[in-house]
Amino acid sequence: MKTFFSSFILAVCFYAGIAEAQAAGCGNVSIAEMRWGSAAIAASFDKFILEKGYGCSVTIVDGDTLPTFASMDGTGTPDIASEFWVKAVKPQLDAAISAGRLVKGAEILADGAVEGWYIPKFIADANPDIRSVQDALKHPELFPDTYDPSRAAVYNCPEAWACEISTSNLFRALDADKLGFALVDSRTPKDFDGSIARAFENKVGWLGYYWAPTSVIGKYDMKQLGFGVPHDEAEWNACTSVPHCANPRVNAYPVSQAFTMMTRAFADRAGPIMNYLNARSWDNETISQVLAWQDENGEDNENAALYFLENYEELWSRWVPADIAEKVKASL
Repeated sequence: MKTFFSSFILAVCFYAGIAEAQAAGCGNVSIAEMRWGSAAIAASFDKFILEKGYGCSVTIVDGDTLPTFASMDGTGTPDIASEFWVKAVKPQLDAAISAGRLVKGAEILADGAVEGWYIPKFIADANPDIRSVQDALKHPELFPDTYDPSRAAVYNCPEAWACEISTSNLFRALDADKLGFALVDSRTPKDFDGSIARAFENKVGWLGYYWAPTSVIGKYDMKQLGFGVPHDEAEWNACTSVPHCANPRVNAYPVSQAFTMMTRAFADRAGPIMNYLNARSWDNETISQVLAWQDENGEDNENAALYFLENYEELWSRWVPADIAEKVKASL
């Protein structure tokens, strides 16, 4: 009996030692939480999966595109930026990847970050001839200004947002004022979103700039319209995105890419976690639905991440091996 008891204790210690070694193998991990909704939720569900599935000890740190890149490239911290938009620092990022300081993981936003001019889908369904922005501008009667119903409106972003500049230039390029439209600048982000909410509540048309993934696109069924031309990056940089450009031309919005970025030091020790970070990707419809749930319920990023894990198991369970998925599910 003594021999059996001693063997039992040894076995317990042995397996505890393996578990401890596995946790130590992952160790401490830091993840940047960017200031926009989709990235913040991604950081929270990465934290949950790494802790509950892989035994890591994860710290969330404040992040934003430029300072996070500078810190990861210069000091090797934080270890991970779950959703990093590459356009803002692409030349520097390419150099850091080529030099081996940073490693690119999955394109977390599978559709890319989408910008453009939208109308409510119920307007598009009722008017199948509206397939482009130019088509919509032929129907000023469908898009009344909620502040002044005697005129039609194209809704713009709040002042000092980059989209306020591009929308203003495109409004002029399209000669929308000659077609009976006024460009309505939003006073605040809340006012901007409120104009869409009022349109849906009153079942009237709305035309203007918006982007995805966002809670608004998750909550309201909107249709993006094309401009009838491809994106011209040279024109965009020279004029479309330049305040008060003298001679703007019609131009399509670019699709921005967002990847998971890691430091080389973390990637070298991450082991099987790299498979997860190279597989993890979701579409705009999914994240917009999660953002809409978060907004409607006033929840924080951690609870929004739990909502995602509880309600989209079919998606996230494909990112990890079955045994890791079981550990994560057992912890929910």
